[in-house]
Amino acid sequence: MGKISLVIDRQKVEVEAGTTILEAAAGAGVTIPTLCYLKGINEVGACRICVVEVAGRKEFVTACDTPAEDGMKVLTNTPAVRAARRVTLEMILSDHPLECLTCLRNGNCELQALAAQLNVREVRMRGATHADLPPDDSTPAIWRDPRKCIVCRRCESVCNDVQGVGAIDLQGRGFDAFIGPPANLRLDETKCVQCGQCALVCPTAAITERDETDIVWEALLDPQKFVVVQTAPATRVTIGDMFGLPPGTPVTGKMVAALRRLGFDAVFDTDFTADLTIIEEASELIKRLTEGGVLPQLTSCSPGWIKYAEHFYPELLPHVSSCKSPQQMFGAIAKTYFAEKTGRDPASIFVVSVMPCTAKKFEAARPEMDAARRYWDNPRISRDVDVVLTSRELGRMIRQAGIDFAILPDDEYDEPLGVSTGAAAIFGATGGVMEAALRTAYEVVTGKTLEQVGFEEVRGLEGVKEAVVPLNGVNLKVMVVHGLRNARHVMERLKAGELKDYHFIEIMCCPGGCIGGGGQPIPTDMEVRQNRIEGLYRVDAAMKYRKSHENPAVDKLYEEFLGKPLGHRSHELLHTRYLPRP
Repeated sequence: MGKISLVIDRQKVEVEAGTTILEAAAGAGVTIPTLCYLKGINEVGACRICVVEVAGRKEFVTACDTPAEDGMKVLTNTPAVRAARRVTLEMILSDHPLECLTCLRNGNCELQALAAQLNVREVRMRGATHADLPPDDSTPAIWRDPRKCIVCRRCESVCNDVQGVGAIDLQGRGFDAFIGPPANLRLDETKCVQCGQCALVCPTAAITERDETDIVWEALLDPQKFVVVQTAPATRVTIGDMFGLPPGTPVTGKMVAALRRLGFDAVFDTDFTADLTIIEEASELIKRLTEGGVLPQLTSCSPGWIKYAEHFYPELLPHVSSCKSPQQMFGAIAKTYFAEKTGRDPASIFVVSVMPCTAKKFEAARPEMDAARRYWDNPRISRDVDVVLTSRELGRMIRQAGIDFAILPDDEYDEPLGVSTGAAAIFGATGGVMEAALRTAYEVVTGKTLEQVGFEEVRGLEGVKEAVVPLNGVNLKVMVVHGLRNARHVMERLKAGELKDYHFIEIMCCPGGCIGGGGQPIPTDMEVRQNRIEGLYRVDAAMKYRKSHENPAVDKLYEEFLGKPLGHRSHELLHTRYLPRP
């Protein structure tokens, strides 16, 4: 498009034509404050915090959605601009409950930070607040507090434009405006998939995860409970964000040490059952390939994606793998195999998950996720996974306990449910499930050793990736998809019969995969996602075992308990079915 030059705060700046004033200023080392802005997602100038002066124009312009022009002269920090931003912020605060000290986002709230940045020390006006709007606590995963909504429209943009779900939208006008489901519906009465991407971008606490830390604290103090915890693959490169470490820093050992200090009786790794998932899922794929099952097979480890498929594409559910997610496999194995192996009463085992995902809370609460209760025929046994904590919730618990995370020594997971491989670690990145499955499927089918374990074609943040893998005379056609808007395009193609020659498709609900899950530390943007993905591949490269079928503890699980992949006991504990949702 060519270069243009402009002057920002008396500095000459050269940028590509089409660049916004906000981006041009950032390139010149000038930070213009924003509140509603999300790069590439929500660039609507709704909050008007980013106003600047432009020579020759009578009114201020919003920097986030105004293109820079050749010869333009911009001032970003004049007394008039600062006054305008403060007045705008005071008007927003006039309609906001001033509950900072007791708010879940206290210390990590963009509205709070902006008030400090703009030196707003009093709110000189009071508007008509949303005090009469009750919280929406209708789902297991998401908590909405409309009183704290500042109508920035970020959540609306993410839900509609990134995820393509459309569960929330602008409701009301003026001071009565807020973002929520239409017609005064609750979230559980919509097609909300509970992915939490709305909570990830909300600048306040208008949308958050349902906090269940108090339930876990209570369980840890109960002498009748044997409390075990499992940690998802992605958490090992994200928990450090909560304590000031660079995004993507592997902190597995410190996380294990922190969990021990919190009082958990055993610290296990969801990666163990990620390896187990690969064995079952690869076996299922091979069976479909050799016996004529429904193809392509779609992955099933992302609960937001599963709920989306149940709502929007119920006729395509036969394509979805019957494998439970690693989280749910772990819960079932902990309360059967582990209970039997250690001689514990399965009803006393309390399973806590640490997950990057809010939808995991919904998944754990699904009524069919009670395999252990059915296995033992014991009504005293609760559901397979008792509580799901997001990465953010665990971070808060560590802070509550006064643990200095950054200086903790590295500790090791407990055995046997803490042994894992590099293939399981990369589950947290888009393409990771596919790559892990290919590593195992190749060796199982061909009987040959896979020397080069990396499948670069399925890595990266491109929304849809494809590859062809030669497999014993069959060219295995695979696809990797992340983000539900991208999933919609692929499902429409599948529905139209355009993907008949594909064999395996990985679909992850959240952009970037689990490293960008709705329960991850805030902020999470595409740069942060990329850093976290690179961190997971570093973890993978450092592992002793890098293929799921090499996990000796999983081999022993089959030998001692499960028998064989896709066997009777495996189907009973590790597989499930999905049903259309109205």
